[in-house]
Amino acid sequence: MNDEQKSEIRTKIEKEIAECREGIARLEKSAKPIAPDNAVGRLSRMGGIVDQGVSNATLEQNRQKLMMLEQALKNIDKPGFGKCALCGCPIPVERLLAVPECTLCVKCAE
Repeated sequence: MNDEQKSEIRTKIEKEIAECREGIARLEKSAKPIAPDNAVGRLSRMGGIVDQGVSNATLEQNRQKLMMLEQALKNIDKPGFGKCALCGCPIPVERLLAVPECTLCVKCAE
């Protein structure tokens, strides 16, 4: 992987980190507990609880992705960056641009 490709991947990682942080901030607001006194009715409260559960799951996914992106950004200048964690083969630059937090090649990821 050349310096230009690393720079492109770094830019992609930084952009995705910013997007994740924004998404997490939005989701934290919608994942707050539903107060019983704020319910319009039983069904609307249940709908709110379901929405809250979806928000919590998405929030956790975003937090994990953020953690993985931050780790990728730390490792980008290390010799092992861009190599599959299982087989050691190079991960194609196209894959790293599509999923910059990935640590496995396509074959090992399947």
